[in-house]
Amino acid sequence: MSAVDDVLAAARAGLVRLTPQEAPALDGALFVDIRPAHDRAAEGEIPGSVPVERIVLEWRLDPHGAHRMNGFTEDTVVVVVCNESYASSLAARDLRALGLTLATDLVGGFRAWAAAGLPVRPGPTAAIT
Repeated sequence: MSAVDDVLAAARAGLVRLTPQEAPALDGALFVDIRPAHDRAAEGEIPGSVPVERIVLEWRLDPHGAHRMNGFTEDTVVVVVCNESYASSLAARDLRALGLTLATDLVGGFRAWAAAGLPVRPGPTAAIT
């Protein structure tokens, strides 16, 4: 295994990851899409998800930060979504370190969601920067 594989495995060990089939049943969860706009334009987005640029993710989702976005608390289930669930696992780990103890990611990412036949909206929605 490479070093990045070790880092990814350690990040995932601390998460209760969700499959696309499990995720829609979560009431009140915040789905955060960290994919670039060009991916969201080409493939679509999960309805109700909030696009947040990865470069500002920690600042927008710090539950007590001055630059946080509205609509969540430290008790909110935050589901991070990327293309195939590599970057999202690392991002969810980082959000847990900020105090979002219920942060996780979507197994297989957006592409697994779409492949499962779950709803998709056209993108890109303007990202929170």
